[in-house]
Amino acid sequence: MENVVLIIHLILAVSLIGIVLLQRSEGGGLGMGSGGGAVSGRAAATAMGKLTWVLAIGFICTSLALTIIAAEKAAGVSVLDRLGTQAPATEEQSTPVQVPSGDSLLPPAQGDDAPLTPKAD
Repeated sequence: MENVVLIIHLILAVSLIGIVLLQRSEGGGLGMGSGGGAVSGRAAATAMGKLTWVLAIGFICTSLALTIIAAEKAAGVSVLDRLGTQAPATEEQSTPVQVPSGDSLLPPAQGDDAPLTPKAD
């Protein structure tokens, strides 16, 4: 069921993009210019405008349907509830980190008293 709704959602998204790009520009970005001296700010409803609204409403409905389907498939517990089920690590369970003495970029010394200077060939 989720796959069917997802495919319809993708078809609606692509169709909505195509319809919006095919529409004629009203020439008044951000409400500037009223076009034709009309007093009303609302343009006449065209077939393309109605189709845009239908596709947009369908897109929103499929978005809500996908959200509901995803919520039903969830385990029913929140992420914070799942984090609380794990026992915190105690000091007995954790292993101490071994930090090497000296610079780890230098080669290992030959003995405990060996200097950390390079050998002369």
